Amino acid sequence: MSPAGTGRKLVIVESPAKAKTIAGYLGADWDVEASVGHIRDIPTPSEMPAEIKKGPFGKFGVDVDNDFEPYYVVDSDKKKKVAELKRLLKNADELYLATDEDREGEAIAWHLLETLQPRVPVKRMVFHEITKEAIQRAASNTRDLDTALVDAQETRRILDRLYGYEISPVLWRKVKAGLSAGRVQSVATRMVVERERERMAFRSANYWDVEGDFTPDAEASAFTARLSSVDGRRVASGRDFGDDGRLKGDVAHLDETAATGIATAVMSADVSVVSVAEKPYTRRPSAPFTTSTLQQEASRKLRLSSKNAMRVAQRLYENGYITYMRTDSTALSQSALTAARQQARDLYGGDYVPDAPRNYAKKVKNAQEAHEAIRPAGDRFRTPAQVAGELRGDEFALYELIWKRTIASQMADARGSTATVRLGADLASGAPAERVEFTASGTVITFRGFLAAYEEGRDEQRHASNDEERRLPRLGEGAALRTLRAEAGGHDTSPPARYTEATLVKAMEEKGIGRPSTYASTIGTIQDRGYVSNRGNALVPSWLAFAVTRLMEEHFTRLVDYDFTASMEEDLDEIAGGNAQRATWLKRFYFGDEASSSEGLRDLVADLGEIDARGISTIEIGDGIVVRVGRYGPYVEEVAPAGVDLSTGEVSDTYAGDSASGDGSTPRRATINDDIAPDEMTPEKARELLETAADDGRVLGQDPENGRDIVARAGRYGPYVTEVLDEETAALKGKAKVKPRTASLFKDMDLATLDLETALRLLSLPRVVGVTTETVTGEDGKETTKQVEITAQNGRYGPYLKKGTDSRSLETEQQLFDITLEQAEAIYAQPKQRGRAAAKPPLKEFAADPVSGRPVVVKDGRFGEYVTDGETNATLRRDDDLETLTQERAFELLAEKRAKGPTTRKRAAKKTTKKSAAKKTTTKKTTAKKTAKKATKKA
Repeated sequence: MSPAGTGRKLVIVESPAKAKTIAGYLGADWDVEASVGHIRDIPTPSEMPAEIKKGPFGKFGVDVDNDFEPYYVVDSDKKKKVAELKRLLKNADELYLATDEDREGEAIAWHLLETLQPRVPVKRMVFHEITKEAIQRAASNTRDLDTALVDAQETRRILDRLYGYEISPVLWRKVKAGLSAGRVQSVATRMVVERERERMAFRSANYWDVEGDFTPDAEASAFTARLSSVDGRRVASGRDFGDDGRLKGDVAHLDETAATGIATAVMSADVSVVSVAEKPYTRRPSAPFTTSTLQQEASRKLRLSSKNAMRVAQRLYENGYITYMRTDSTALSQSALTAARQQARDLYGGDYVPDAPRNYAKKVKNAQEAHEAIRPAGDRFRTPAQVAGELRGDEFALYELIWKRTIASQMADARGSTATVRLGADLASGAPAERVEFTASGTVITFRGFLAAYEEGRDEQRHASNDEERRLPRLGEGAALRTLRAEAGGHDTSPPARYTEATLVKAMEEKGIGRPSTYASTIGTIQDRGYVSNRGNALVPSWLAFAVTRLMEEHFTRLVDYDFTASMEEDLDEIAGGNAQRATWLKRFYFGDEASSSEGLRDLVADLGEIDARGISTIEIGDGIVVRVGRYGPYVEEVAPAGVDLSTGEVSDTYAGDSASGDGSTPRRATINDDIAPDEMTPEKARELLETAADDGRVLGQDPENGRDIVARAGRYGPYVTEVLDEETAALKGKAKVKPRTASLFKDMDLATLDLETALRLLSLPRVVGVTTETVTGEDGKETTKQVEITAQNGRYGPYLKKGTDSRSLETEQQLFDITLEQAEAIYAQPKQRGRAAAKPPLKEFAADPVSGRPVVVKDGRFGEYVTDGETNATLRRDDDLETLTQERAFELLAEKRAKGPTTRKRAAKKTTKKSAAKKTTTKKTTAKKTAKKATKKA
């Protein structure tokens, strides 16, 4: 109980921004504070006290023999925050835990309860939107902590720890050090790799068709139709070919000669209408946003990554603009349905709103109907125009997207009609066919309905049909038509499209893999680990991902099985619903289930047997070429040289030896650059790399000063020139060792046309531009002059000048050769643009920080862009974009930094204080031991 019963109430939420918004809706006797996310977690073994490390928690931070009891510690950067919360709790009569109402939020609330150990009444306060009405309603209608939700989240945390700590070391030993495996990330990586395998196995096929323009009268009534059948057989299109390039079914496969002949014959043939079919067209609106559909649509329409979309949505939620953004539900509350329908009626008219509200059912695996869909907050929605003065950039764009989708979801269907016309023509004798038919389709929308507000974006389709809105002229059967144009066109079938973030999220949701709250972090993880990279919007797997996926498929098959991964999510749902026990499920997963003869993770790892590390990291390309994933990256290797039949071993006349020297002693190898995607690594491309690598360079001539050969070569990091040392010089070691001069080519230089003169100029760098006189003031105040050399050099970040320790950038590489001393001195006469020599103006300015009361600015520092109020500095995160950085986000970064406290560096202790330091360490261990006993008791 607080001193003398102050009547104060303490509310704890996760983020400072959320705390600030909620504090404005509660009275003066409420204190609202942020925990800034999780306050404690399972530590890594290296972070554990020695006595704990030796015990049952030592391997995983989890006691697998004691109902999988976890060992939790308060994070080092959260100790100050915990102390602050305890101080506030002393003056409070009630504690309200107002973290998000999902599994993670429930777990954060439980950790707060376990750590703070309050002696006052505790209430669980939940809400799905941050408006004054919703917050006050939530404060009046609290509930108890849901331990089933906590169990589900803790099971997930322990499961991920067991999975990662058992599987990752196998990857370290057999593929590459530092790799990681994860329950969801490994499956997501497999999905991307499988798609790339499909592209690698794909064989393109060529086909031709004919397109024509026809009109019943004037050219104004012309329409386009495509050849659909030849002599009664349907004309082949892209969808009629398999990924092996072979034709499927009995269809007419036209080549260039046939298609051109038909196009020519149609121009002089009599064309008439064979049939006209018309049917009603109806299109229904999409459901309101869930987490996954929001990420997909934000990717398609706003070009936001999943991580950025969720970051922006989080800010909109915390500042009261939208409802909670982590949800599987497509349902809307009664008040939201009323608001959406009324707003649609006000903006578009009564005809655009159906008689009854629309309700949407979720149609994906493992859907949880826990919350509402994502929608504008409040009982009356603010239009984009009403928030335009408050929101900017991505925040405004995402709010507008959510608002449009919500309003459209309660609007009427779009209606119209679709007409399909078949045209026929008998061709003259000598043509490739006797009779041909063309088909044209057109859709006319007579009532736009929900399309007046919103139309969903579409992902790239492999065999997409052109069903855009277009009107056909009025036509009757038998009507004669005039041919205006007939052209033959060739096409190549396309491989399966790579996943984008949007399509990967969609596929994961459909398979029941992961949860909405994990999609963004999963994609971010596989990108950060080097398993996947972006090429435009497409996700391209690395060769490293191929090796890891193959190991997982061959030795941990069940763990990367899509159905098994989805079944784990279903089991976690059962635990969340209170229908399954955490310890029982974890025992079955880790130790196995004798009843079903199911092998557990422990035995799976223990009984791996021999893993062929070289075989796992080898990907066959074909034609005697393989890709291997080595310690220093991927490379191609020729296991059978050109001219050798792999099936028979016979050598043809084209055989030229199987190594660079032709003696068969060493297989030819070449490094693979990052810009070559796996599906582009054909045998032809591989041999091109091998030939380039085998080429020891082109000798341009000899350096007239020392007689050494100057060679131009293609290296892993680009073309370069170098000098060749004689054997005697190259054999020198130690201080006498001579390094050959080497220089990269300029960006505008071509390796094939490089001459000796240019190569020698490159090798002459750095170049002494000249000597300048510099005035120096001594400690006694006297001025003296000294001569300082200015050099022109080419560095990692481009060309630059150097005078002592003062460097200045040059605009072009050519200036390295051309710049004069006078021009260099003029550059040094200008204020320095970077570094400490000249203060730079702020990149962005905001209002005063609500905590310090000082104006906040964004600056460019030595380690990147950061926000500061003059007292606290906070570096921008990787996903924070300067252009779209909001004032609220800047305040949030500063608040998080303050919560962590100042960064301290360990200093060497003096001899006189060693004994004291040792005592302090012992005290810490004792405390940790006590904490362990308390922390591992589950509420």
